[in-house]
Amino acid sequence: MGGMPRANRRRRDLESRPLSGASEVGTQTYSGRPWHVRQLSGASSTREYRCPGCHQGIAVGTPHVVVWPAQGVGGIDERRHWHTRCWSARHASRP
Repeated sequence: MGGMPRANRRRRDLESRPLSGASEVGTQTYSGRPWHVRQLSGASSTREYRCPGCHQGIAVGTPHVVVWPAQGVGGIDERRHWHTRCWSARHASRP
């Protein structure tokens, strides 16, 4: 077995971490908690992500948002990539 468990990786401060093709960080609420939100152009995307809003893939190169908790550690393990439209509709009730 190779490599260290993911939980042992060094945490990074995502607010100060430069991301290619990213906008400034804003704060928005979701589920009663504040979340940092950053718009990504998708230009530097090298993999597909799974949107927690619709559970569909976010294709490589697609503009989307990345969010992480504004309170607590907010490490990479807590970061989530959302379709922009899914994040915008996050408060809407689902059938």
